[in-house]
Amino acid sequence: MQITLEDILATYLNPPLVFGPIYSRRLGISLGLNLMPGDGKICNFDCIYCENGLNAERKTRAAYPKAAELAEALEKKLREMSAKDFLPDVITLAGNGEPTANPEFPQVVTVAVSLRNQFAPKARLAVLSNGTLAHVPRIHDALLQLDDNIQKLDTVDMPYIRLVNRPAGSYDVQRVIEALAAFHGQVIVQTAFMKGSYQGHDLDNTTPKYVQPWLEALRYIKPQAVTIYAISRDMPVEGIVHVGPEVLDRIKSQVEALGIPCIVGY
Repeated sequence: MQITLEDILATYLNPPLVFGPIYSRRLGISLGLNLMPGDGKICNFDCIYCENGLNAERKTRAAYPKAAELAEALEKKLREMSAKDFLPDVITLAGNGEPTANPEFPQVVTVAVSLRNQFAPKARLAVLSNGTLAHVPRIHDALLQLDDNIQKLDTVDMPYIRLVNRPAGSYDVQRVIEALAAFHGQVIVQTAFMKGSYQGHDLDNTTPKYVQPWLEALRYIKPQAVTIYAISRDMPVEGIVHVGPEVLDRIKSQVEALGIPCIVGY
């Protein structure tokens, strides 16, 4: 059965190994590959808008799934979909947390490429990542094998990052920017815009204070495209306010003025 994102509750955990297909506004019919445990969340970010909930609420001691397990589950699902003549538009490496943190991420990419070529050659391979490990050579090389290397960059302002994305341990946004630029255009930057307040702090990252430095980072990164979107679902925290289409359209125009295609998810 095909479900839509709107059918999913406020916060949820993806099931183990393979999930979907899900209709995504940005990606089309997406078959998800969960590189995290199915019973909890493992992420080096703790974003206040995360659809998987907050880290403290989703603890797990389970091990990361192995590449061999993921390959077996993906092959089974693709065989089933092929028999029904209903293949995905995209196979998305994601899950309950940061997918590139899986120790066997490069091996997962290799088997995903092979199985896509065998069963769904027209499907794209994508990743939804927060960019924190993009500078690691083996991760960088694996990401280059994907069609849609989607990396998060909500802002370049460190106080805002600590408030909203809440990275664990040390985090250097300049290192992330350099890592994204090192893809030489084979990267899609994804940014969430929002308003409201959290713990007494303003969440509005649509103002020139945040948008202009972000645009300068995009000018330097030179991505193949930028995806911007508003948070349209319920959040694990209160206080986040949806950004209207007129605001996103304004920011889209600013991105396109740099010569970079921009996709908007309202």
